[in-house]
Amino acid sequence: MKLDELRLRIDEADRKLLEAFEERMNISKLIGEDKRLSGKAVFDPAREKDKISKLTKKAGYESRPYVGELYEKIFEISRKHQEKPLFAVLGKSLPHTYSPMIHSMLTDSYTYTVAERDESGLDDMFKGGVYGGFNVTIPYKKEAAARCSVLSDEASATGAVNTVVFKDDGRAYGYNTDVFGFEYMLRDKDIDPDGKKCLILGHGGAAAAVEYALRQMGAEEVIFAARRDEINFENVYDRCPDAELIVNCTPVGMYPEVDGEVVDLEKFPRCGAFADLIYNPHTTRMLMKAQRLGMKTAGGLMMLVAQAWKASRIFEGKDTAIDEKEKEKIRSVFEAVRSSMMNIVLIGMPGCGKTTLGRRLSKITGRDFIDLDEEYKRVFGESAADTIRSKGEDEFRKKETEVASKILPLSGKVISCGGGIVTRDINRYYVRCNSTVVWLKRPLSVLAGEDRPVTAAKGVEAIYEERRANYESWSDITLEEDAFEDKEGFLREATDSLRQKLGL
Repeated sequence: MKLDELRLRIDEADRKLLEAFEERMNISKLIGEDKRLSGKAVFDPAREKDKISKLTKKAGYESRPYVGELYEKIFEISRKHQEKPLFAVLGKSLPHTYSPMIHSMLTDSYTYTVAERDESGLDDMFKGGVYGGFNVTIPYKKEAAARCSVLSDEASATGAVNTVVFKDDGRAYGYNTDVFGFEYMLRDKDIDPDGKKCLILGHGGAAAAVEYALRQMGAEEVIFAARRDEINFENVYDRCPDAELIVNCTPVGMYPEVDGEVVDLEKFPRCGAFADLIYNPHTTRMLMKAQRLGMKTAGGLMMLVAQAWKASRIFEGKDTAIDEKEKEKIRSVFEAVRSSMMNIVLIGMPGCGKTTLGRRLSKITGRDFIDLDEEYKRVFGESAADTIRSKGEDEFRKKETEVASKILPLSGKVISCGGGIVTRDINRYYVRCNSTVVWLKRPLSVLAGEDRPVTAAKGVEAIYEERRANYESWSDITLEEDAFEDKEGFLREATDSLRQKLGL
């Protein structure tokens, strides 16, 4: 076996080890949390000794001599992890929260977990003793404000608390770091509300923090529009046509219902900036429209990271004044979270190697791989070629969009698209909303035409000329690869190039 192949295998083994270690440390954190809740000691030397003995017996012959040494170190690290101060995010249902990931990147001085509680469990959370504090999300921000003994100015003004800390005096202190997060998000994108007429879409808990921040930043006027308000989403064009900054505080457009638009931004001719608190998908349909209209735009992920930074400083008892070093930390965490959320989407001509490259990228990155053509066959029970032959290309393209609208807004995947995904403009949003898009550009001589009815009917050159402009304009990265004598040569060159371009 060649050295390059052995290195690929050891890279995959290392990836699996890291995934297993991450899972183990997360379980260890949960065990530590359970021990705190039940009053048990973290260290159990008899159990650790017995565990090492059993694992040594189970180990393979290559690893057996080292298992004892390895697990003594793993248990030492696990104890250290469990003994750190414990913080959490409190909410009713938090299946997809990014908060533990963000806080672990901001600091290693505490561990951070998820506390899902119904209303009956809130009182126990506020008794203290287990958690040093916690963040609060929907629907408990107002409940948290009512339960805290001391409120910050922002929390008092908004009536909402998203950060709770138990201090040495035994009291619960409540803060609203959403205000800071929103201000930071606007400043990061050079959006200045000073002297402007601002329109807030929605009137929930997040909207209160946004209003407070806008007024603190010098907004001349702040107006709300909500479904049941006097100014609603139907009459807002007449009542507030001169809005200069619009902020979406509704869940409209959030994954998985990514097609929603709460208002039509084209009907606000004086609007120069649009901010959306939604962070999944990374680019909502309204954000994309605002960009097309030439507005300054800001998405919700930066707010999420920035508010977490301030909460983290409060948890640690540190100064919340921000300097350039801390701004760089926020940027670094933002980029890391964004990278983990964003799909890697491959577009390009039929037969250029998208599926082959996608499978290799999946192995390298540990991301799930989805081939849209295979997904099409799974959903409709026939291949793309079969549909085109029996019902025509137009019918296939409609069905392809149906599949694309469900798959492409997912997060953290490697996705290979059919060569003609770019022929319908409606697909542009789905391709780009939550993805880094890679155009795999190959010489036309290497492209396959067999069992591809459209290519066979029109010819490779004609198809390429029809699609080239969209491949270019829809993509973030162009990966240009020559013809290779063997598949491994192509994969090696393409993956090395993409690793550099994507920072993998």
